[in-house]
Amino acid sequence: MDQKELGLLATKVGMTQVFDENGLVIPVTAIKIEENVVTDIKTIERDGYTAVQIGSYETREKLLNKPLVGKFKKNNTKLFKNLTEFRTEAEATDINIGDELNIEEFFKDLAKVNITGVSIGKGFQGFVKAHNGHIGRRSHGSKSKRQIGSLGAGTTPSRVLPGKRMPTMLGNEVVTTEKVKVVSYDPEARVLLVKGPVPGKAGAELKIKAYGTKAWNHKNKLKLAQAAA
Repeated sequence: MDQKELGLLATKVGMTQVFDENGLVIPVTAIKIEENVVTDIKTIERDGYTAVQIGSYETREKLLNKPLVGKFKKNNTKLFKNLTEFRTEAEATDINIGDELNIEEFFKDLAKVNITGVSIGKGFQGFVKAHNGHIGRRSHGSKSKRQIGSLGAGTTPSRVLPGKRMPTMLGNEVVTTEKVKVVSYDPEARVLLVKGPVPGKAGAELKIKAYGTKAWNHKNKLKLAQAAA
């Protein structure tokens, strides 16, 4: 199967800049890609769906729970901290448990990728910061400089209607940045450079998928149901 149907687990290093052939500065994000090993292969007969489970970031046994350690020992693989499944349209028959994904083959002739990560958390913010609301008068004695104001009618309906924009938490959400341009990949250092920012802070865990490749979506559920029947 084409490895571009799967994905890679990586870590955000930080942002820097490079120069293109015309001498123009390109802001880039450096991403460290460790080894990505197949830890399990899901089948319709056993699991009810088809997918490939990838593990990365090797760790120690004492840092994992017993079910995970037992699974790794049963499959005779290394111990990994992160596990992620990538759905496939058909059962993966040309790869085996314990195989390492070829990262150079993944980025060969690949111009753009989708990168998923957890955005930087900004804590609990007020209405002005969270929703770009207007502030009140700044004159002397004003008591509504950054207050939210009216929350709704009093007697009817005597409650705050659903959907009202209120102070809330910002950031710390799973975000996917699409169509991220691939600038370069260094196979020796295992460092990927992509144009522009990506979700998360330095050290954040990322999931990289090839842009334009959808091996599985909700339409394939019918195919899986028919195959199982």
